[in-house]
Amino acid sequence: MVDLNDIAVFVKVAQFQSFSRAAHALGMPVSTVSRKVSALEDQLGVTLLQRTTRKLTLTLQGRAYYNQCGEPLSHLFDAERVLTQTQKEPEGLLKISVPVIMGQEPFYDFLSAFLKTYPRIQVDLFVTNLFLDLIAENVDVGIRFGELRDSTIVTQTIGKSVRYVVATPGYLEGRSPPVKPEDLKDHQCILLNGRNNEAEWHLVNGRKSVKLHVSGPLSSRDFHSISAFTYLGHGIGLLPSTYCDERIRQGKLVRLLPDWSSPEIFVHAVYPTRRYLPAKLQVFLHELKAWKSSLWSPLR
Repeated sequence: MVDLNDIAVFVKVAQFQSFSRAAHALGMPVSTVSRKVSALEDQLGVTLLQRTTRKLTLTLQGRAYYNQCGEPLSHLFDAERVLTQTQKEPEGLLKISVPVIMGQEPFYDFLSAFLKTYPRIQVDLFVTNLFLDLIAENVDVGIRFGELRDSTIVTQTIGKSVRYVVATPGYLEGRSPPVKPEDLKDHQCILLNGRNNEAEWHLVNGRKSVKLHVSGPLSSRDFHSISAFTYLGHGIGLLPSTYCDERIRQGKLVRLLPDWSSPEIFVHAVYPTRRYLPAKLQVFLHELKAWKSSLWSPLR
């Protein structure tokens, strides 16, 4: 009879199309993974994987076998995990990917409280604006802002954010402040992801909507630097409200065009599958959604 463990190893190799990545995910030596797949092929009498020095691909028989085995095997392991997870405290390594905008004290405070509540969970945190491949990087959950283009991941919307048009009193000194969005073309603007120091800003006011091209002395790919140069008076910034609410109250920033803002930007938790969520991820998603974040507004 074919060894179920050998099938499980083959399925993992087929998913990653790599012996080394499958070995890492399984916590096994590469040699053991390779040996188990070879043993399975010997028992079945077919070649499941075509191996070259550069690439690993499924044969026609391998693809057919994977299609038949992958989902039933996953259901079997899910059933086992559900039974065991209900009897123990959430634990294990939780890999989390968040954008740079969340690399701030409020999120770190939340994460600190989470770790104290669940001391058997360890966190491996990626702070990056790159949209990591959750499966390839073995990431359990990511936080992403705005439109999502990957239809293969599971999405849970957890909040929303909005951006204001702001500048320092020092920048505005001696300049006429904009009274309508089109006036921004006559000002220096600090740009996110601007090409050739130009960008398109989308602003809304109720049902009114306008898209306009602006330009300025600095373009960057993260809000920390955009906000820093806005705070230093180099131009007008379109900043998340969480970056400027307190400074507006203190008089260090002025909100311009107060009836206008960016469209609402939704905040999502994303993860690879909904079929089985380990306890460590379930409690993290629950705590994250309950968290009264200063980085976004809760959903109503």
